[in-house]
Amino acid sequence: MLRKWLIGFSMFLGFLWLALFLFVLWINLEVTKIGKQYSYNSITAIPHNHCAVVLGTNKYISTGKKNLYYNYRIQSAVLLYKNKKTDYIIVSGDNKYQSYNEPVSMFNDLVEAGIPKDRIFLDYAGFRTLDSVVRCFMVFGQHQFTVISQPFHNHRAVFLGRERGLEVIAFNAGDLSGRPSIKVILREIGARALLAYDLLTGTQPHFLGEKIVIPD
Repeated sequence: MLRKWLIGFSMFLGFLWLALFLFVLWINLEVTKIGKQYSYNSITAIPHNHCAVVLGTNKYISTGKKNLYYNYRIQSAVLLYKNKKTDYIIVSGDNKYQSYNEPVSMFNDLVEAGIPKDRIFLDYAGFRTLDSVVRCFMVFGQHQFTVISQPFHNHRAVFLGRERGLEVIAFNAGDLSGRPSIKVILREIGARALLAYDLLTGTQPHFLGEKIVIPD
């Protein structure tokens, strides 16, 4: 009797793991498919939007070297603005420590690159991609906007925004050459599984606060 119960329980666990694997595979494929439809590599092809959101990341990697993901996002934001593909730039990221402030770092580097200060808005509560995308609508009042990050990140941001009823497109910043690391792949797979959970549960940003008006 116990042996039959153990066999049945093992089969149940096996089916459960198979279902989980198939779900994670499906959500990853779906995010990539939808994300690609609304992501652009060409500055001439991408439509104009009033606002573009730069998704935050650390300016430096753990070894102290500059983070190329960060550099490429800043370069792409400058490219969009100088080619009149956006009027305003929102820099959205984390500022959990006094010594770690993604929005301020991005603001300073954009100004140094020639973007006028009054054309940049800082979003200090972009703790996650969900926060950055949803707050662009709920706090900054933008229903239609462009996100700027690497392709794998853009696909997730676009999918999230579109599922929330927002007209989100993306401009693909430069990616790192060669195959992505296992760490990056696993992190993105996990982030996309979490994205599905957030959509199913209607998860909202950690913090909203007062609305910020961006001029027409």
